[in-house]
Amino acid sequence: MGAHPLVVRVTPTGTRPGNGLRRVLRGGAVNMAGAVVSAALNLALIVAITRAFSQETAGLLFSATSVFLIMAAVANAGAPDGLVYFIARMRVFGRPEAVPVLLRLALGPAVLASCVVGAALVVFAGPLAEALGSEEATAYLWMLALFLPFAVLTDSALAATRAHHDMSATVLVDKVGRPLAQLGLVGMIALSGSAGLLALAWAGPYLPAAVLAWFWLGRIVRRAAPDELPSPEAQDRDGREARDERDDRTDRSERDERDERVTPAVFWAFALPRALGGVAQMGVQRGGVVMVALLNGLSGAAVFTAATRIMVVGQFGTQAVLNAAQPRFAELLASRDHNAVRALYQAGTAWLVCLNWPLYLSALVFAPEVMRLFGDEYAAGVVALVIVCAGQMTAQVLGMGDLVLTMTGRTGLNLLNNVMSLLANVAVCVLLVPAYGAAGAAVALVASAMVRKLLPLWQLRSLVVLHPFSRPVAAATCSALVWFGALPMTMDALTGGGVPVLVAALLVGAIGHLGTIWWLRESLEPRR
Repeated sequence: MGAHPLVVRVTPTGTRPGNGLRRVLRGGAVNMAGAVVSAALNLALIVAITRAFSQETAGLLFSATSVFLIMAAVANAGAPDGLVYFIARMRVFGRPEAVPVLLRLALGPAVLASCVVGAALVVFAGPLAEALGSEEATAYLWMLALFLPFAVLTDSALAATRAHHDMSATVLVDKVGRPLAQLGLVGMIALSGSAGLLALAWAGPYLPAAVLAWFWLGRIVRRAAPDELPSPEAQDRDGREARDERDDRTDRSERDERDERVTPAVFWAFALPRALGGVAQMGVQRGGVVMVALLNGLSGAAVFTAATRIMVVGQFGTQAVLNAAQPRFAELLASRDHNAVRALYQAGTAWLVCLNWPLYLSALVFAPEVMRLFGDEYAAGVVALVIVCAGQMTAQVLGMGDLVLTMTGRTGLNLLNNVMSLLANVAVCVLLVPAYGAAGAAVALVASAMVRKLLPLWQLRSLVVLHPFSRPVAAATCSALVWFGALPMTMDALTGGGVPVLVAALLVGAIGHLGTIWWLRESLEPRR
């Protein structure tokens, strides 16, 4: 299942471990700046919806948009991951002139698939609305289906820009521009009182985002191709080396692999299993909302969505690190530098803990205050919020083994892992959601996360042994526990809690955490 990795011996210039790590950290810093803004905008969007509209209306929108995002994962056919993987390899092997051909190979079928899936969503909107118990759901799903191709084009084009180590397009277009437009449009709808247009306000910004992403990608490709072509001297040198080694069977096999073009069969053999894995992963992330709506009603879906917003905010920080590390992992694995892979994995895990543990620890300690942000009727989500935060903290410590597994080309295993994760989520939801509502869905979410995080570490053991037990991760964990665990709990016990205490604890903790990370910066450096 999936494509076998094309592993060759290369010696790319400027790819020393230190340089590569600095490049990833620069990209991660750009992504993180956007992630902070995007997290705030998305949280503000959910708060605006829950406070301006009833629980039933909010639950309907959350359920409909969850269906939209799952369908978008189906329609993109794995094109974003395939573009990152193969463009990164083309850059390593000095073949940027092949990128435009690859883009046409990937984007055409993905956009066509999105049109087909959008049409299917229109056809089945009625039965799905009936299952959700709301006639309005039909109109919501119809409006969302119109924008499905634009969502797929946006995701694929931005993935290709990240493969060129340009993170600014993703930040400006997807992390800042689109959610800002959504917030503004939802605010206008709230003032007008026309809840029927909520789906249009949420999905409409995908159209300008797709246009901007496409033009941004075109500019990068035109600029990169002539600059990255090998010089005539380099071509002559490579030719002499090839002639000198022609009689060596192993080297000849490696050169054949290096010269192999990315055919449609090769590309989609990699991308399609990853697409199915992405659908399963999105099913875990968003399927819980739909499951709660089906098994516990739209009000329960609204509560579960609000309770898991902290997890979604944390995912912006996670995605910022993953977006920066993904092409670098592909390059290191292509050159078989497994020590650098291990060092980057541990450094990345430390940064995941640095960025996300403060958020989850604070939400866990002040769970009642956090849920009151969405309105008094959302207090029932406190238990679900605590469960989600504890599970996500554990998941962050386990690192990004699933990303490393994908970048080895083992998309079949990645698919298996995500399917097993989805099955675990559905099974626990069926068992617990009817009786426990949002809390039962939170347990299902944690169970699926553990399956998806632990399996890749075991499956990669024969290639590169990855584990998060390292000085960088230990330093990040200790800092977060002190400043966002012990300090807030002490302040809460002494003062009785409340929003002012929460704000003060966050400010003091942020200053202390940043200072500690700076003081321990040498401990956070990876050890090869």
